[in-house]
Amino acid sequence: PDDTIWVHDYHLMLLPEMLREHLPDAEIGYFHHIPFPSFEVFRHLPWRKKILSGLLGADLIGFHTYGYVRHFLSSVRRLLGYEHTFGEVRTGTRVIRADLFPMGIDYHRFADSAGSTPVQREIARIRQKYGRRKIILSFDRLDYTKGIPLRLEAFDALLEKKPDYQGTVSLVLVAVPSRTSVSSYQALKKQIDELVGRINGKYGTTDWMPVHYYYNFLPFETLVAFYSAADVALVTPLRDGMNLMAKEYIATRTDGTGVLILSEMAGAAEELGEAIIVNPNDQGAVIEAIETALAMPEKEQVERNRAMQKRLMRYDIEHWVGDFLVRLGDARAVRVERSEQIVTPAIRETLIADYSTANDRLLLLDYDGTLVPFAARPQKAFPGDMTREVLTSLARTPGNEVVVISGRDRHTLDAWFGDMDIGIIAEHGVWTRERSGEWRMPEALSDEWKEQIHPLLELYTDRTPGAFIEEKDYSLVWHYRRTEPVLGAQRATELKDDLLHLTSNLDVGVMEGNKVIEIKNNAINKGRAALSWLSGRTWDFILAIGDDRTDEDLFEVVPPDVYSIKVGLAPSRARFNLISQQDVLPLLRECTAGKKGKTDRRESVIGSVAPG
Repeated sequence: PDDTIWVHDYHLMLLPEMLREHLPDAEIGYFHHIPFPSFEVFRHLPWRKKILSGLLGADLIGFHTYGYVRHFLSSVRRLLGYEHTFGEVRTGTRVIRADLFPMGIDYHRFADSAGSTPVQREIARIRQKYGRRKIILSFDRLDYTKGIPLRLEAFDALLEKKPDYQGTVSLVLVAVPSRTSVSSYQALKKQIDELVGRINGKYGTTDWMPVHYYYNFLPFETLVAFYSAADVALVTPLRDGMNLMAKEYIATRTDGTGVLILSEMAGAAEELGEAIIVNPNDQGAVIEAIETALAMPEKEQVERNRAMQKRLMRYDIEHWVGDFLVRLGDARAVRVERSEQIVTPAIRETLIADYSTANDRLLLLDYDGTLVPFAARPQKAFPGDMTREVLTSLARTPGNEVVVISGRDRHTLDAWFGDMDIGIIAEHGVWTRERSGEWRMPEALSDEWKEQIHPLLELYTDRTPGAFIEEKDYSLVWHYRRTEPVLGAQRATELKDDLLHLTSNLDVGVMEGNKVIEIKNNAINKGRAALSWLSGRTWDFILAIGDDRTDEDLFEVVPPDVYSIKVGLAPSRARFNLISQQDVLPLLRECTAGKKGKTDRRESVIGSVAPG
């Protein structure tokens, strides 16, 4: 249980979940070394959900860039339905963190080696071979993602466009063999061989060869020597998770000279902004970048490289490893902390025992997301047989005061629970009804502000397919549960910003719930409404259960030592957490039975979309 397991790269994307099944308490991290595709690409995989579930077995999932993190989180939201906040994914049973960790290099190994005797000897040999000619270095593993053919075609076009470079510039192309038994890689090598032969045959002379092509592994000293001797490094992959070669080139340039041309498709481009950044598919841009690099003044070269060197020196490979492991420990600590608040069998047994021995009990129960699950349409969220059975049993138990607290309108709640001997709070506290009593409004409220807000909600509804407006007596709700997830979240953020400006001079507040934005009077919240019951008498036992942000007002006003329970693992003022909504009714049923036991966790309704 105290072991740390760090899984690396796409070959093992399913492993974290497998490990979690056998080692539920282990500290598991995963790092993805290649680009994570956009949702539009990833969605085509037949195993897409299995892959995501596999990754979510880890406590921490690392990527090279924020773009890859964003793609991953987008796929998780759209395919698995899990929401995320600041890189934190809540699956219902666990909390997983996704973040960026741009991989560094062993900076000092490259920088120090550049001045070593063997490397200096190799540099002298290279310089003697190429004389006063400028050297452009292209060093890559032979792979279709590296864009080597496009690079050669750009160099060909440069020599044709600028004949002055013929005889004065040489391209050193090093292609490290990779997957030599795979037919597509064999075809790629054949294409590169033919391009090199064509360029050399087209421009080569008896004393100058445009392309010097090496298809083999280079010893470390030879590689560092080429980095040190090259005037320009041409690193233009079509797609690359990071590309450490770009960083290695900069590290070896101890005198600060040299120019890096880097593809914007490489993860390293986000760190090495002082390089000449190009689109590898734009041949004209690549040619222009080479010309700029060859003509760049030495002073500018040094200014650019020193800035990148400081950055690479600070965030080297050791820093990268340490950063990831520290964050992994933090992620595990959060998981452990949250798990300590989960209602365990022991806590459950104590709760039921306290309930059974108490004489005066107050049960404050949220409706949507607590007594019933969420669904696409509010009207489909009526209470099923099990919900009504449990509430009726609780209400009939001597000493119990049951209060259902909801954001729904009073007419709907009356239709559902009017025949029950329970208290009801509607519209988050606008209306209250004590058991067998009449509806009353604790405070006089105005709804004139609706006229100013409604047009804005209509505008956003028109712009967001699947969104709709729900109007209550003294509040307006904009629902986006049925929208495309990313669009809905984006529109909700935009709407919230617009509403905050629009309502700045009004006595109303903007509240974000579960897939809803609600506008209501500032004086109203669930906690304030619940005070009517909390302050009315002394209770031996209080149970408060809710699932979203609107219930935090309730958790704030109940005494700190009562059984306040948050449904889900989101941070909360509540003392405890239930993993999911499916655990609520079984817990309440066990209370009515006065003992612990197995119960049917199924609910016979489709659930709810209304706020709380």
